[in-house]
Amino acid sequence: MDELWQKFLQGGRPNRCGWLQDKYGLSWQIIPSALGKMLGDKDPQKANRVMQAMLQMDKIDVKRLQQAYDGK
Repeated sequence: MDELWQKFLQGGRPNRCGWLQDKYGLSWQIIPSALGKMLGDKDPQKANRVMQAMLQMDKIDVKRLQQAYDGK
């Protein structure tokens, strides 16, 4: 994920929640598969913590998402 982010970002600009715009002006969202699992958790408090953490990020940080999921 980090490698893709860096390649697409060259000459572009980052945006929130894993979105970025490449040097051609095309928008991409690069997200880990773990994000969908965490947001889809049956415990709404866990899912909400993950969503709130993600909303603060440009490039998605899986470690920080996991910490939010775990309530740390």
